[in-house]
Parts: sequence; C-alpha cells; structure tokens
Amino acid sequence: MRKKVVILGGSSGIGQATAERFALEGWQVLLTGAEAHQGEEVVRGLAGEGHHALVVDVRDDAAIQKLAQLVTDEFGQLDAFVNSIGIGQNLPVIGSDLAAWDNALQVMLYGSIKTCRALVPLLVDGGRIIHITSIHHERVAAGSSAYGMAKAALTQLTRSLAVELAPRHILANAIAPGFVNTPSSIKADGKNELESEWFVENYVKNAHLPLKRAAQPDEIAGVVWFLAGPDASYMTGSVLTVDGGLTITF
Repeated sequence: MRKKVVILGGSSGIGQATAERFALEGWQVLLTGAEAHQGEEVVRGLAGEGHHALVVDVRDDAAIQKLAQLVTDEFGQLDAFVNSIGIGQNLPVIGSDLAAWDNALQVMLYGSIKTCRALVPLLVDGGRIIHITSIHHERVAAGSSAYGMAKAALTQLTRSLAVELAPRHILANAIAPGFVNTPSSIKADGKNELESEWFVENYVKNAHLPLKRAAQPDEIAGVVWFLAGPDASYMTGSVLTVDGGLTITF
C-alpha cells in the first residue's frame, strides 16, 4: 500500500520540492496552498497518480476541517504530515498595525496548532510530523519579530508533540533552513535578494555564509525525506539546522 503524506504549503518553494520528492519516492501526496491554479499545476507535474491539491487558509477552521475530511475520504489515514507554511512581513514590534503584525502568529503558530489537532488523529502509529521552522527561531532580524516568534513557538510545538505523541511512536521533528532560493526571496521590487549586492558582499565575499550560496529547495526537501524515513527512527523533538554553516559564524 502506498504511503500518504499531507504537505501544507506544498504549492511552492520548499513545500513544492518536498511534494516532488515524496511523489518520486512513490508516496501519494495531498498538498495545500493559497491559490488553486498553483496547487493544481504542481500536482500535474508530480510523479505517479492519485495526488490532490486543496486551497487551505489555516486561519479558517472550516478550511482545516475540509482538509481533514478530504484526507479521510481519499487517504483513510496518513503516514506523514509536513508543515511548510510561512509568511514574511517586515513589521516592527512598536508602531506597526497590530493585526498585520499578529497575522504571522495566526498563520504559522495557531494555524499549525489547529492543523495538528485536525490531522494528528489521522496519523498512523509510528507516523511522522515534520515542521519547517527557520534559523529565525533563535536569531533576530529587525522587523521580523512576529516571524521569529512564530518560528520559535513552532519549534516548541514540535517538542511538545514529540513528548505527547511518543506513546503512539509518532515522531515529531523540525528543520531550520537558512537562506533558500524560493519565491519568498523575491522582494517587492521584483528583485531576488540572493542576487543583491547586500547578499553577495555579506555572505559570499566576506564568507559569513561558509558555503557562499543559498540552498535550493530540493536540498531542504531531502532532509524532510530523511526525517520521514527509516533512518530517522530514533529522532524526535529534534531541530535540524540546514543553513550552509550560516549560524556557526559571527
């Protein structure tokens, strides 16, 4: 029987690369995203058959219940759940619109909790939960307080799930990427920050990023695949940093 996985945020970036990897390995994939056409396009490009895409706003309880019902109807049960949802807005703690600032927490923290509550009961014993956090879960950048706080809380959520679900042998782990070349690297001016003078000067010329390049999404997806596989059978509550050495420098 084919294994089943739900990938939140699977219509672009790390989530899309993860969907492609799992499909290539023979899994059946249900991915979510913000745009129907985008998710459907990704599904059409996946290896194998029987994959699904669904528009899910994780702030919407009804949308999450619709996701859980689709999993029940189409899959019956889940072997893994990958959470790759993320939004980034540059908003300071003081002076910004509170609703806009809070949106990061509503999506990445509370949306993750609500989705876990809906999907964990559908996971098989011995299943896997993999959250994509960020090096921001312990690092700080001006204007990214809500993002960093949400990712830090997601790390703690992962650890809590690891403890609470251990009796069912469900393993919960997280991945903390650094710079990754995804659509979120494209800023409002249409330019990729990874090609900017700022990035090249700081991270390439001055070697603050030892590997001197951003990751490609499939390099993160490979680590997701590892955590879902048999070689990670004694890992739970862990955070794997995948950042090209960025956080070991100063």
